[in-house]
Amino acid sequence: LALALKGISYDLVPVNLIKDGGQQFSAEFKALNPMQQVPALKIDGITLSQSLAIINYLEETHPNPRLLPQDPKKRAQVRMIADHIASGIQPLQNLAVLNKMGEKKMEWAQNCITSGFQALEQILQHTAGRYCVGDEVSMADLCLVPQVANAERYKVDMGPYPTITRINKALLELEAFKISHPSRQPDTPAELRA
Repeated sequence: LALALKGISYDLVPVNLIKDGGQQFSAEFKALNPMQQVPALKIDGITLSQSLAIINYLEETHPNPRLLPQDPKKRAQVRMIADHIASGIQPLQNLAVLNKMGEKKMEWAQNCITSGFQALEQILQHTAGRYCVGDEVSMADLCLVPQVANAERYKVDMGPYPTITRINKALLELEAFKISHPSRQPDTPAELRA
């Protein structure tokens, strides 16, 4: 999403998390990212992993359009929301965790997402404009859309989260969000394609 929003061209190399026991566990990928997780980005002679680190680097090296507001309070809110999703919700229903849950993986994912969305809905009621923080797309929005896609994948009832739903709908009207949506990636399994 950040690459698309900032107009940075890139070559996509899909890493299938299921095929061959998980391609992220290959020696080749482990050399790229010792955590054996996606994403990983090779740029400017360095390799970065972790979504927020990647987004922050892109923000610092390609500042337009801005993904962090200039106002320190709004910038802190954006970072709080992004961390809430990227650290507080997403890792709990990541594939590695879900695989350990066995038959309860759907219930576990739903509980993790529901718990996180209950808090996020309250936060967004104080920060949102058209998007997560005000009326400009930010790093928080880049975290929100993929997490809503996960919620839909795990059949979470979105009824209790009207603010999250409204923001997600507004973001999906933007071209960068359309082309970067998890359901539209070249390696998305057929049953999850848009």
